Amino acid sequence: MSLDRRTFVLGGLVTAVAPGLRAAAPVPFPFTLGVASGDPDATSVVLWTRLAPKPLNADGHGGMPAGDVAVEWQVSRDATFGAPVARGTVTARHDCAHSVHAVAGGLAADTEYHYRFRAQGHISPVGRTRTTPAATTAGRDLVMAFASCANLEHGYFTAYRRMAEDRPDLILHLGDYIYEGPGKPGKVRQHLGKETVSLADYRRRYAQYKVDPDLQAAHAAAPWLVVPDDHEIEDDVAGAARFDTDPVLTAAQWTARRAAAYRAYCENMPLRGDSLYRRVRWGTLATFHMLDTRQFRDPQACGNGWKVCADADRTGRTITGAAQEKWLLDGLGSATWDVIGQQVFFARRFTASGAGNMDAWDGYRASRNRVQRGWVDRRVRNPVVLTGDIHTAWANDLKADYADPRSATIGTELVCTSVTSRGDGTATSTIPNAGTNPHLRFYSDRRGYVRTHISRGQLRADFRAVDAVTRKDAPARTLRSFTILDGRPGLQNP
Repeated sequence: MSLDRRTFVLGGLVTAVAPGLRAAAPVPFPFTLGVASGDPDATSVVLWTRLAPKPLNADGHGGMPAGDVAVEWQVSRDATFGAPVARGTVTARHDCAHSVHAVAGGLAADTEYHYRFRAQGHISPVGRTRTTPAATTAGRDLVMAFASCANLEHGYFTAYRRMAEDRPDLILHLGDYIYEGPGKPGKVRQHLGKETVSLADYRRRYAQYKVDPDLQAAHAAAPWLVVPDDHEIEDDVAGAARFDTDPVLTAAQWTARRAAAYRAYCENMPLRGDSLYRRVRWGTLATFHMLDTRQFRDPQACGNGWKVCADADRTGRTITGAAQEKWLLDGLGSATWDVIGQQVFFARRFTASGAGNMDAWDGYRASRNRVQRGWVDRRVRNPVVLTGDIHTAWANDLKADYADPRSATIGTELVCTSVTSRGDGTATSTIPNAGTNPHLRFYSDRRGYVRTHISRGQLRADFRAVDAVTRKDAPARTLRSFTILDGRPGLQNP
């Protein structure tokens, strides 16, 4: 049966305006920001939406009134919702910008589902999601895509659309979901308003991104695992500090801005709990360890940029914080693939001057050494690090000793390019400073994402790219593919 915005089928019960009765004044469509799901386990998944009939209102409340609103949700094995398998009601609260985080439970393991919401007489778009395999089974092969760095001003979100068309089982977003800067004339698209500082600013900025149809398509295609990077707060944020000094904000104002940024992020993402670093187990096939390398790092004494930093090798220096580092290492080794989703370049990267990126793991070499040594000591079978942030694509062998090209390969890093940041890019594929970086195996300056196919025997990675983001709807193509074989760290040609 066809459904309009006044009709909703809930367990076989149809509610509608009866013939001959006068309908109340119509309420504007509230689901302008789409739907999303995330953080699945074997029996449940988080369902997200946010009510916003006027999403770009400057107050950040999306045109919603001050009161709370009841929102119904349904989960079904098929997109027609003829026989829903789970349903419930959750309150969209005004003080949370009418965002909804509903945990749909009682689901079957390793199963695809569809979901939708109803509120104020309207039905949301339909999303596709799935549960993980049971803890003791590998389940089916897993198609997982990952992306990062989507600056709305730099282009169109075509990469999100192409990811959705691949019909992945899972999508990871590794940060820079929004950009915080003020609107700049002359760009492909323009941010609304000034630089984000207040909670209202951040809420409005998320709304401007989430009305994008390509981003909505990617959210509706699969459950997401997300972690923020720096632009969700401010460029180059490091722990509770910043590399730059903003003369406009006092220390108290900066603390308030940081709190507002993280609050808005949690409101707008399909998160299960309060901790941004967390673990999602995909049966015995894979474990996803999602790291937060921004909130708990030691600030760089030498500042940001490509500078030599004497503190980088200091024992105890950390990019994750001691508690998160221990949590990561203690959780490795329970699945065929240990996938570490995080924000910044992990492998050693020598420049012509011998320096490294002090905003990445090169600025925290002691921390990287402890993590790598930890997975070696624990005999972790297949450690794979996933990275965003740098706006170019890379594939890297991780070495026991980066100063010795002949040292053992002990892991693999896959780095996705940006969705749009830095614009169209170029066809350049020459690895920068390749002579001093033999462990860096692939480089691309195009925009796009990485698609992986994970089985018990291998992980295949396809580096997908679009030729342009300054025009809409460019096709995507695979630039290069690699495989990682079970029990053999490092990149292989397929």
